[in-house]
Amino acid sequence: MTTSPGPLDRWYEAAGVRGGVRRIFHAEAEQGRVFFPEALVPHLDHPEVRALPPERIRELTVRHLYQFLHATTHLETRVVNGAAEPVANGRVGMDFSAALRMDAFKVYCDEGYHALYSLDLADQVANVTGIAVPDVDYGGFVTALQAAGRALLPDDPLLAGQLQAVVFETLITAVLNEVPQDPTVVSTVRELMRDHAKDEGRHHRFFSAFFLQLWGRLDQRRRIAAGRALPAMIRAALDWDLGPVHTSLRLAGLGEDQARAVLADAYGETAVTARIQTVSRATVRLAAQAGAFELPGVAEAFAAHGLREPEDHDD
Repeated sequence: MTTSPGPLDRWYEAAGVRGGVRRIFHAEAEQGRVFFPEALVPHLDHPEVRALPPERIRELTVRHLYQFLHATTHLETRVVNGAAEPVANGRVGMDFSAALRMDAFKVYCDEGYHALYSLDLADQVANVTGIAVPDVDYGGFVTALQAAGRALLPDDPLLAGQLQAVVFETLITAVLNEVPQDPTVVSTVRELMRDHAKDEGRHHRFFSAFFLQLWGRLDQRRRIAAGRALPAMIRAALDWDLGPVHTSLRLAGLGEDQARAVLADAYGETAVTARIQTVSRATVRLAAQAGAFELPGVAEAFAAHGLREPEDHDD
């Protein structure tokens, strides 16, 4: 009997941490390009923001890049590695194979490297442009995600951690793939995002397969609890972290009332729900593949967060 190749079988040859290059930002080669796709920065289209001088708008896009890169360092090290380590060291109370445990260590190595080069690029851009990285908490996503886990699985913190990692790792690939395709973006940013997306594509496949193995080892009670917790975790992972955005708007020159109005208009419920529905499709389909929607209360929990079972998950 032959087994199909695993997503991390060629890790020693293909992983960025094994053979990647350090991406260096050269400002002189990037004239006329933006630091983040403007279509992915909701507040840039607000009238209050469009009325700002061009240099202030440029600073807003740079600070949005900082937010993305610094949030990545928190999520990769605190959420994904926080879940990968117990699997790798056999501390989750389940019998996973030695091969899967070694794959979890490969993920662990990758994520530390992703955090390093994200922080490195933010530091390079700050030094070259002179636009400082604001002194704010970029770990709001992690706080929200972990709070959702504690609230819904208070007696099962290890399972909560595993689900948080599955959710994040099956969401991030969709986000990363949006940036490298945009030729208006600074090439160093596009290259780094492309590097990251290659690794995360493999991680997506690993965590999808891992989730199905994890699900198969849960009893009915834990499956129901996990299924009901997933939509809140998806929501927490994709809700905008508005603290750094608020700080960026104030640094751009907007008053407090103006900044609050921009946040309310650009990040309202309708826009957030539409984004979540789009980005979470693969994660929701994975839950459906596992049979989560067949359990009591799960479909209702997803619907409460603006999510529903995909019609094509059996294709």
